[in-house]
Amino acid sequence: MSGDEHSALVYGRNPVRELLAAGRRRVYEVRAQESLRGEDWLGGDVPVRFVSKDDLARLAQTGDHQGVVARVDPYPYVAESDLLHSSRAVFCLDGAQDPRNIGAIARSIEAAGLSGIALPERGSPGITPVVAKASAGAVEHLQIARVANPVAFVHDAAERGRLVVGADQDGGVDFRELEWPADAIVVLGAEGAGLRPKIKRSLGASVSIPMVGKIASLNVSVAAALIAFEITRRHP
Repeated sequence: MSGDEHSALVYGRNPVRELLAAGRRRVYEVRAQESLRGEDWLGGDVPVRFVSKDDLARLAQTGDHQGVVARVDPYPYVAESDLLHSSRAVFCLDGAQDPRNIGAIARSIEAAGLSGIALPERGSPGITPVVAKASAGAVEHLQIARVANPVAFVHDAAERGRLVVGADQDGGVDFRELEWPADAIVVLGAEGAGLRPKIKRSLGASVSIPMVGKIASLNVSVAAALIAFEITRRHP
């Protein structure tokens, strides 16, 4: 494929479709299985080369390609300041490491119409092909920044008058009872470890999600979805 030296891969039907629809990244080439020939979303100016399923698996280094792989420019991260100036809620994923969880969170946030995500530069995989696939292409429509210091990021947000809310299952008000502002900064901690003490000191509020079953915890991506849609319910 062209552009190998300074490019990235995106694979999966929805991720590649949303990549092409968003138009934010230069697309060097798309390779697809013959069974996808004639699909409208594969049309346009982007060259498509039809190859075997095994060729796609070798290129993507996974069999989870759903018949299509694109070679594109690297993900277009935004600056931290773009998120700090956004008018809609932003999620800060402090300690997020699982690419499928990050992708699922991105999918929910985009579906809820919120602004974007702050990802730590260290300890987070960033927007990889696995993240893009798990997001169903939602990452192509979001503002996502790599932040050098999540603690400094939430501190700066608080200094700008934005309410910083931590999701903390060990304490905090019911997330449905908080007076959510449209531009809240929502901080989610690592799976299991939760929020770091340094982050907690910058919080303006803490929320929890009430549990009534025998399992007293939720996957972080499910918690993100509940909070994201609660904010959107308050601020359509």
